Amino acid sequence: MAARSVLGVYRPVLEPLGLTHPQYLVMLALWGSEPMSVRELGQALALDAPTLSPLLKRLEGAGLVQRERLPEDQRTLAVSLTQAGRRLRARAERVPGQVVQRLGVDVAELEALRDGLTRVIGAAGAAGAAPEPQERAG
Repeated sequence: MAARSVLGVYRPVLEPLGLTHPQYLVMLALWGSEPMSVRELGQALALDAPTLSPLLKRLEGAGLVQRERLPEDQRTLAVSLTQAGRRLRARAERVPGQVVQRLGVDVAELEALRDGLTRVIGAAGAAGAAPEPQERAG
C-alpha cells in the first residue's frame, strides 16, 4: 500500500519525462555509471532479467539507451545512454525536489526513513539467508 502511494506521487512528476518509475530507476543507475551490463543493472536494481529486459527495450525504443554486445565478450550485453538519454538527466534532476514537495515531508525525515528501511531490508535478507533451525531429536 505504501509503495503504491509513493509511486502515485512519482507518476505525474515522471510523465512529462516520458518515464515510468522503474524506467526512471534504470536511468538513475546509468546516469551514475555507464555502460553497465544487463547483469550489473539487474543487481543494482534488484531486478531479474525477465523484468529488466522489457524496460530496456522500451527505453531503447524511446531513444534513451542502446544495448550492444561487448566485442571482447559476445555473451555480455552492455547498456549505455544515448545523447537523448544524457540530455534527459538535466530535467530528471528536478524529480527528487518535486517529489519531496508533493509529499510535504521534511528531507531529513525522508532520509531517516530511507536509512531505517535499508537496515530492515538488509536484516530481512540476512535472516532469510540463514538456515532454518533444526529440531533436536528428543
